[in-house]
Amino acid sequence: MAAVALKVSLLRGLPPVVNASARVLILGSFPGEASLAARQYYAHPRNHFWPLLAAILDEPLTTMAYPARLARLKARGVAVWDTFVACERMGSLDTAIRNARRGQAARMRRRAPGIRVVGFNGGTAARAAPAWRVAGYATLALPSSSPAYARPFAEKLAAWRAITEFLDPTP
Repeated sequence: MAAVALKVSLLRGLPPVVNASARVLILGSFPGEASLAARQYYAHPRNHFWPLLAAILDEPLTTMAYPARLARLKARGVAVWDTFVACERMGSLDTAIRNARRGQAARMRRRAPGIRVVGFNGGTAARAAPAWRVAGYATLALPSSSPAYARPFAEKLAAWRAITEFLDPTP
């Protein structure tokens, strides 16, 4: 019996959440299925991204509607995007990403020239760090906010607090 090849379509990521005054860019790898379906970054309810940023920024992000969350991030100088802007993938795991297309640092530089640091959310995203460093950015490898990365929240939060030195004080 012959093996049947599954046709995997090219998935497109989400647009960057950024404004010209951004100081910190957080790059994930590629949105999971829940995020793509909702058209929202970090939509999986067990992902620690929003609780981490809520704690770091001292903002009630987890209780806000998604548009309000994005507005608060922008007001606080935080941009969000992904290292891959398109790929083929079955499921949500980074290990399943194939034929990925990377986002370009030059595009982000044009949109937000004041970004001081790029924080990579997890190991897959952090593999893009050399390209961003060559483009002139400071970089931080952060532990993944994914529920698949089973580290205690407090441990993740301690590492993620490194971005605070790059943020402007509360507006």
